[in-house]
Amino acid sequence: MKICIKLAKITLFFAVVILLCRFVVLPHIFPKKYQQEINYFCQQYELSPSLVYAVIFTESRFDKNAISSKDAKGLMQIGEITGEWAAELLDMEQYQKQMLFEPNINIQIGCWYLNKLTNQFGTTQTALAAYNAGSGNVSKWLQDSHYSDDGKTLIDIPYGETKRYVKKVMFVQKIYQWLYGMI
Repeated sequence: MKICIKLAKITLFFAVVILLCRFVVLPHIFPKKYQQEINYFCQQYELSPSLVYAVIFTESRFDKNAISSKDAKGLMQIGEITGEWAAELLDMEQYQKQMLFEPNINIQIGCWYLNKLTNQFGTTQTALAAYNAGSGNVSKWLQDSHYSDDGKTLIDIPYGETKRYVKKVMFVQKIYQWLYGMI
């Protein structure tokens, strides 16, 4: 009887710890900030919200003022050249590079660019590699038999940073899917 009571207490303890992690701790680590903007632009650019949350988490940890060592800016770490190019194609009037720190603009450009890369390369993983390393590099890798068997799918990524980036985004996407029940 005493063993059963101890076992029940231990089970209850672990159940409480798991529930606290799931519903209290993890939502603070993996927040759903900018939900309205993300949902809007994901719908507009046919992207999974969990993917965009994962990219933002990985790129900036939701710091709208983040600047990378390569001078990429904002939530989704958009480079100035990409920002200008996207702004022109998206008919953003009076665009200035400082606008990359505005969450609405940054998320729109980031989603537009992810959509473009996904359409260009066909898979989320290859699009993420291009988002990190550049579409020119990924195009070269796809033509190299060391990195692609069919010219369409990457079997290996030669840049360690990009390989880790893709794995991390895909892992964080799964966390968002599990934590919030999103696609």
